[in-house]
Amino acid sequence: MTRVVFLLVPGVHLLDLSGPAQVFSDAADLGLGYELSYVAQSAEVPSAQGLPLGADTSLPALSTEDLILTPGWRSPRLVGTGQLSDTTLAWVRDHHAAGGVVASVCAGADMLGRAGLLDGRRCTTHHDLQDELELRYPRATVVRDVLYVVDDRVITSAGIASGIDLALHMITTRHGPAAAASIARGMVVYARRNGDEPQSSVLLKHRSHVNETVHRIQDVIETRMTDRLSLAELAQLSGCSERTVTRLFSRATGMTPLRYQQALRLERAEHLIGHGATVESAARMVGFEDARMLRRLRSR
Repeated sequence: MTRVVFLLVPGVHLLDLSGPAQVFSDAADLGLGYELSYVAQSAEVPSAQGLPLGADTSLPALSTEDLILTPGWRSPRLVGTGQLSDTTLAWVRDHHAAGGVVASVCAGADMLGRAGLLDGRRCTTHHDLQDELELRYPRATVVRDVLYVVDDRVITSAGIASGIDLALHMITTRHGPAAAASIARGMVVYARRNGDEPQSSVLLKHRSHVNETVHRIQDVIETRMTDRLSLAELAQLSGCSERTVTRLFSRATGMTPLRYQQALRLERAEHLIGHGATVESAARMVGFEDARMLRRLRSR
């Protein structure tokens, strides 16, 4: 069970909070093992939109599997806003030092900065606050024009709705693209996964179309990413001819179903390699018979 703790401050933006909360709540409904809780320095927290929110006032003990996420708050300027006690900042800092993940939406990056977790790391925030964040934390590298940045278990996202993208990214890396795509489609949003570099993920590139037949084929490929799927099987599952599957899929995504499966495998393998797996073991885990095809795809 992964516990997601939302750290709330007065003036919290509702969408900064509700977007990621909806993602992790839907993940819990899928049986992925998430529990949500809300903490603050007072039992009632006024939101920027006027709705009061209830929260626990005690800081829970966390494991390394848990996540602390701070939504943003109404903040034309960061200085003097989003006040948190030294005890709370130490709790956040200690969680990261123990191996846990910390994240923020919008102005929430300032909390991570005050906890000392932006020094020497790349980060982002809402475009209206980037200049001030850069001035307040000169040892941080503020990345502009991205949805979110991941750096050593510190995840910062831009403004408002980008918290959804951050949460979908975490679901993807922990549970695979099919789970993230399922949640995104249930929320009627694109399965976006912009990372901390300019490139787009496979889901962001190839899920932003409206062809439901192709979405169903992608669901099959993502769910059975490690299986050997023939064009004939995909045609049967989608109720189309092989020729129609190829035509519709290529028109919507710019690639064949096989190339799409290879792209998913490559992206997952790169994640595994980045977390210590060998090329050989990563190749096997994502469905390649050996490492030769993976090496060939990586070299491209």
